[in-house]
Amino acid sequence: MHAARRWLLLSFVVLTLPSYAQADSCRLRVSLLTCGPGTDLYSVWGHTAIRVIDSVAQSDVVFNYGVFDDSDPMFYLKFTRGIMNYVVAPFDFGDFMQEYQEEKRSVTEQVLAIDCGEKQRLQKALWINCQKENRTYPYHFYADNCTTRARDILTRNLDKPPAFVPVQPSSASTYRSMIHSYMRSSSQSWNRLSIDLLLGSHLDETMNTRQAMFLPDYLMKGFDSARIAGKPLVAETNLLLAPVPVETSTVATPILVFSILLILFTGLAIGGEKTAAALLLADRILFVVTGLLGILLAALWIARVDTVCRNNLNLAWALPAHLIAAFALKRRSQFWRYYWIVTAAINMLLLAGWKWLPQDLNNALIPLVALLLFRSLHRYLQTSKQ
Repeated sequence: MHAARRWLLLSFVVLTLPSYAQADSCRLRVSLLTCGPGTDLYSVWGHTAIRVIDSVAQSDVVFNYGVFDDSDPMFYLKFTRGIMNYVVAPFDFGDFMQEYQEEKRSVTEQVLAIDCGEKQRLQKALWINCQKENRTYPYHFYADNCTTRARDILTRNLDKPPAFVPVQPSSASTYRSMIHSYMRSSSQSWNRLSIDLLLGSHLDETMNTRQAMFLPDYLMKGFDSARIAGKPLVAETNLLLAPVPVETSTVATPILVFSILLILFTGLAIGGEKTAAALLLADRILFVVTGLLGILLAALWIARVDTVCRNNLNLAWALPAHLIAAFALKRRSQFWRYYWIVTAAINMLLLAGWKWLPQDLNNALIPLVALLLFRSLHRYLQTSKQ
């Protein structure tokens, strides 16, 4: 969730860690850092890191599980296939904070009320995790990310597991609904549509409390209410950087664009023979683009190594076969007559059952699916003419 550009390798601390810990392990201060959302898509859900202050070693280090290298020539191919290798790396606290200050994002610190032995064990585990042979891990959007990694290494190194209370908004909360809560503004409408298009029905599974902590804010809420042996896990909470509101908006939201598209096609259809050539070209473009989108969705379903793009119900209207159908709009064979009526029926069923589908489709797609229904029916009637 955070693309850090540089990190500080404090190798001398690793080498001298045992002697420091033995000298005075109680002079460790461990905090969970929760960073506010940014404007870029990868940062819209915020970020999590772990801060360890060692007054003996005179170090103030932030352990960041959100580092990735986009300079790899195969980066985008690996990204498409879901092979995202993230790295945990130590940063100087000042450098870490400077970046968030420049991006005008908030940082909240929760100081953990854990004993000296737990702090020492956690510090050692973090440095071991930063070693070259251990620092890389396969990133998964909601099951294994920079927030869940911070949660897991913190809870694993406590003497007793913390007791968490439910933090999700409701017992019916899904991954998709919680992701959507960060994308309410019009400026995020296209990002929200992209996520709803590309990610399949697995995103609509309900979550338990632990799973809800894949988002930084909900991990912070979980720690804030957690208790160990009846005592709070968090000793104090400090706002290190206050958020700076950034006003961003867009008029050209997906639902507006698709609605205008539906109106334009309707106008061309009403024009009759005068606009027939333009309507044929518009239909061809519509079905080519829809078919290409369907091919992309099918490729992600098949090619990705994880499950986030599988079982995608958007393929019911974004049919890959539309790419071929786009060049057969004038064909009047029985095959194409059946093709267009089946396509129209599928789109009609989608619209009729929109609220009850097993996958939460983006409402901005309703005018687009209605347009595909409208144009499929038109093509069916054209193929039925003698």
